[in-house]
Amino acid sequence: MPNVLVCIKRVPGSAGQIELTPDQQSVDTRHVGYTVSPHEECAVEAAVQVVETHGGAATVLTLGPADAIEQLREALAIGVGGAVHIEADNEAFGPADVAAAIAEVARARSEAGDGFDLLLFGTDAADTGDFQVGIRVAYALGLPVVTGVRTFQLDGDRVVATGDGPEGTEIFEVPLPAVLTVKEGGITPRYPSIPGRLKAKRAPVELIEPPAAPSGTGRVRLSLPPEQPSAVEILGTGPDAAKAVVDLLVRIGVVAQ
Repeated sequence: MPNVLVCIKRVPGSAGQIELTPDQQSVDTRHVGYTVSPHEECAVEAAVQVVETHGGAATVLTLGPADAIEQLREALAIGVGGAVHIEADNEAFGPADVAAAIAEVARARSEAGDGFDLLLFGTDAADTGDFQVGIRVAYALGLPVVTGVRTFQLDGDRVVATGDGPEGTEIFEVPLPAVLTVKEGGITPRYPSIPGRLKAKRAPVELIEPPAAPSGTGRVRLSLPPEQPSAVEILGTGPDAAKAVVDLLVRIGVVAQ
């Protein structure tokens, strides 16, 4: 039965206007809430589905401040069985530091005879856009990695992962243990139930310290993309607009000419 590790990151909510701190090193979080990236929500759901289908166990892990336990309990509330919190100031940890800490946890579990068969990550972080952690963990552990996965299935001692390539759908088959970075769109996350939330509040969370001092991000600065201009084209009113609508559909290729 598979043993799954799913890694998440506490990130600022993106429902409102995103602003950067004055030093342009991080997102200004004074007026926003926190969540996890949409990609990681799908990874958590995938971990739960693996256990529901194949048995085994799923563990959620995060590196972050004490408040990041909120995001761990959200994952516990939808069915993840265990949680690991590497308590640290995530602003001081770059992608290489985070990957090293996660890899150390995975090694320790393997040496204890409880190694992970599948390690799941989001494709990238919603706040800084870092896409390196899953790949770095795979490299550190000497495991195969598939990125940008939409869906996957376990088949014995292998995993078959499907994603989008430059020329269409791509399918990869790799042996377990393996690392997958999950992309939003192929898996629909569930909402936690009230009993699930109550159970998550009482669930124990393994608290550990970072295995080494961080080297830092090496980041120069973050930047926000320019706002996209919006325009409205009035096609007409009443029956007179029908021809204009047809012409528009032809122009954008929805209707054949």
